Amino acid sequence: MAETTSPAVKDRYDYEELLACARGELFGPGNAQLPAPPMLLFHRIVTINKDGGKYGKGYIEAEFDITPDLWFFDCHFLGDPVMPGSLGLDAMWQLVGFFLGWIGGKGRGRALGCGNVKFAGQVTQDITKVVYKVDMKRVINRSLVMGLGDAVLEADGKPIYWAEDLRVGLMSPEALAR
Repeated sequence: MAETTSPAVKDRYDYEELLACARGELFGPGNAQLPAPPMLLFHRIVTINKDGGKYGKGYIEAEFDITPDLWFFDCHFLGDPVMPGSLGLDAMWQLVGFFLGWIGGKGRGRALGCGNVKFAGQVTQDITKVVYKVDMKRVINRSLVMGLGDAVLEADGKPIYWAEDLRVGLMSPEALAR
């Protein structure tokens, strides 16, 4: 089982640890969780830190192994299999939310929007690896927990998606009930 006492001391996470996060075991009950497969859209976090990245506010990088049998290729689009761009964008939000839990933020993660998004390529069945890179721009960890980041998705080393000002908040159960 993944370590649950000090997740922030780690600078990388394997797939089993990401699954523990999806079960609510990594950051504690009621706090940030990743979605479970098939919506968990990366296999490992290869680096995470609090003061790296373009803005010095934190950086997270994750990898997703692409295989032709992934679920979305069977339905998007029939006869023209491609990963939906919205899934790549969702993975970027997932990583911002994970970062907020990793720094000790409390509450359940919710995507709050983003600024600009650009798609300049596709993830098709011939791609072998997707890499997500997120530069945190602003991090608030008080009674309000929110992260703002810029991200890029690379397909076999080529940048093809960009998202600016990805916003994720951690919400208390009371806020979610409203």
